Amino acid sequence: MRDLDKALADIVAIRNQIAAGTAFRGYGPATIAATGAVALLTAILQFWLLGDPTSEPVGFFFGWFMAAVLSVLMIGIEMRARSRRHHSGLADAMIHQAVEQFLPAGVAGVLLAVVMWKFASETLWLLPGLWQILVSLGIFASVRSLPRTVALAGAWYFISGFAVVVLASRTHTLSPWTMGLPFVIGQSVMAGILYFASGDHDVED
Repeated sequence: MRDLDKALADIVAIRNQIAAGTAFRGYGPATIAATGAVALLTAILQFWLLGDPTSEPVGFFFGWFMAAVLSVLMIGIEMRARSRRHHSGLADAMIHQAVEQFLPAGVAGVLLAVVMWKFASETLWLLPGLWQILVSLGIFASVRSLPRTVALAGAWYFISGFAVVVLASRTHTLSPWTMGLPFVIGQSVMAGILYFASGDHDVED
């Protein structure tokens, strides 16, 4: 039994090594672009419905939390389907690797929001910029399994995050556009990079 367990462990290790050296094709350009549309729609709805987002931080961040959940679900569903088609037996290992690369930034973003809301609500104006910086770090962590030009999208979020912090520091206010516009641009850039780097036409999948 010990020999069998060792053999199985070796097989898993080999599969993980192969997955680590394989380009991940689970992200579909159309779905990534659609998450940018979700960000734009969220910004427009908040612009219409929230008179003063700064005085309604719960409503502001809840709207973006729901947008993030919807985007993650969209990406996750397509990631699973595309991985089955493109990576076959390595699909589970590839998905696990992709999630593992982005998970620290995602968890940090959630915990940062909770801690700032609970213990330093006067600093919530920093959160949109900080979230964008964390997204950039998640993208940079994923570069080794994606087209290298994806780093351009990471650089966009890195720069936009600091720019949003600087702009918001003047008024200490929340705006749906400091969240919406950077994500619309960033997700569009990401979708374009994935499309042209892989020559991937979703219709063919």
